[in-house]
Amino acid sequence: MNRSSLNLSPFAFSIGIFFALLVLIPSSEAYDPLDPTGNITIKWDIMQWTADGYVGVVTMYNYQKYRHIQSPGWTLGWTWAKKEVIWSMVGGQATEQGDCSKFKGNIPHCCKRDPSIVDLLPGTPYNMQIANCCKGGVLSSWLQDPANAVASFQVSVGQSGTTNKTVKAPVNVTLKTPGPGYTCGAAKKVPPTKFISQDGRRVTQSLVTWNITCTYSQFLAQRTPTCCVSMSSFYNDTIVNCPTCSCGCQNNITKPGSCVEAKSPYLQQSINGPGKNSYTPLVQCTSHMCPIRVHWHVKLNYKEYWRVKVAVTNFNYRMNYSQWNLVIQHPNFNNLTTIFSFNYESLVPYGSINDTAMLWGVKYYNDLLMAAGPDGNVQSEILFRKDPDTFTFSKGWAFPRRIYFNGDNCVMPPPDQYPMLPNSSPRLAQQVINTILVACLSLTSMLILRG
Repeated sequence: MNRSSLNLSPFAFSIGIFFALLVLIPSSEAYDPLDPTGNITIKWDIMQWTADGYVGVVTMYNYQKYRHIQSPGWTLGWTWAKKEVIWSMVGGQATEQGDCSKFKGNIPHCCKRDPSIVDLLPGTPYNMQIANCCKGGVLSSWLQDPANAVASFQVSVGQSGTTNKTVKAPVNVTLKTPGPGYTCGAAKKVPPTKFISQDGRRVTQSLVTWNITCTYSQFLAQRTPTCCVSMSSFYNDTIVNCPTCSCGCQNNITKPGSCVEAKSPYLQQSINGPGKNSYTPLVQCTSHMCPIRVHWHVKLNYKEYWRVKVAVTNFNYRMNYSQWNLVIQHPNFNNLTTIFSFNYESLVPYGSINDTAMLWGVKYYNDLLMAAGPDGNVQSEILFRKDPDTFTFSKGWAFPRRIYFNGDNCVMPPPDQYPMLPNSSPRLAQQVINTILVACLSLTSMLILRG
């Protein structure tokens, strides 16, 4: 073979290297087009020096619009850069003390090289609290409840150095909620945080501040989806169920104990048996095997409006979903009129195009989605105004383009299975006939009065 035939142009060689690198780079699907800048930022502020270290305040800001951390809450971990220990904590605690046998007299709160920190529970005594602590690890999303989208704890660190040059930032920071999903970057030194006094007349600042940014990936959190979408309409008798095996194909035949029948006499034993916890889903046996199903039903058609019913059903026997939310993409949200029992906020991820809505429950009414059973669902109706230039029931236009539950993308049915408008719909035809009859009766009455 002629060697010259193997020569590649510089451009072709560069393209080859580019695609080879793409193959080598693992995809975590961390980019969210509906919330491209969403992240959890951890701010590590050193407030004062001590004899062998410092007192610091660690604050977590959830800058994600709709993704939150619910019970049992977050766990923050890291690895010390040197041989640091935690002397004491306020507003949080280490899950393990570790080996502190070399210390005489005062025993540190935690001697582990890689501590794991959790939030304290509500009702903690005031002398163990600081601002934004003690919520059991629950962290609301920034859009849904900004007042509760911040968490903090204070930590007294020893054996760390007592100057800006000798102190080191923690490394290998991890954030679990309680499972995986978040990837945290390296700590970066940033300008000191400034604090304004309550009267607004004095400004103080931290001695050193590090920022750590954590981003979420649904692929890292779980290899299978966690929710699916089903559909129905008044003009078609077909009910489109969630696609088969939307959230995995395990069943009691191939994997015993992977699901439970709703009327099983061993249901309570399966839920509350030894070694069970709320982290491992126990779902009702269905064709889709999803913990959550969202159903979109096109309910009524008026002259100038149309109505939709949205229902969320929980098939997970071990999970109550607190502060749940839905994100729905549909082109008619720009003409939204009324949502009857959910809260609503427009996301507008694409500039002026208002086709994305965030829905969540009303506090103390339906903000808690109960575990599978008679109370394991929430629902509301949505009234849209028709836009004559865009509105249609044909070709699946009345159904959502995409739905998220608690920030996770739900599996949609294939578009060719959407409940389509029949060529001659008896119900629509009857509506037209009724409208004509009313008009005729009105005209007849006017003629009789004039006569």
